[in-house]
Amino acid sequence: RGNRTHKFNAENFEAFRSPNFPTLADVGVYIKYNRNAIHKPNFKKLKVNKKMDSNIAILKLFPGISENVVSSILNIHGLKAVILESYGAGNAPNSDWFIKLIQTAIKGGLIIFNVSQCQGGSVLMGKYETSIKLQEIGVIGAFDMTTEAAVAKLMYLLGNLSVKKEIEKMLRKSIVGELTITN
Repeated sequence: RGNRTHKFNAENFEAFRSPNFPTLADVGVYIKYNRNAIHKPNFKKLKVNKKMDSNIAILKLFPGISENVVSSILNIHGLKAVILESYGAGNAPNSDWFIKLIQTAIKGGLIIFNVSQCQGGSVLMGKYETSIKLQEIGVIGAFDMTTEAAVAKLMYLLGNLSVKKEIEKMLRKSIVGELTITN
């Protein structure tokens, strides 16, 4: 599925990978389909949705990220959502300034969507101490969604829904197979 892939290489033919979803087909002399992984076709008339809202940003965490950098991104005028690219299974700094900035942004109406920087695996909010605070203040975990899928999903939801709680509810659901729900 396109919504499960990540561009891995800019030069080779095998440029895309899907680390969190099985292969749909193996192509060689014969094509071997993995029918269990393929969505059933929808024969309804194609409806193109052009209502997309691009008032989002990506905040990629790195060791030593400063309060000024985080604050600057969270305070961009007109911003509605931030994709937080966190470490490993959804971990982030738990310093007071970081948590306070994120909490203030959420209280101010911003949606914070936690995606892992790792190519494989899943965000497991609350699994480790460094994500417990994020979960408590309202950061939403993206499970095994890629950053690319998170961008598209947020732009779609922000363009088509106006109530923050409804958007947050839909972020936790698979709409077109873009994520795997784990408990």
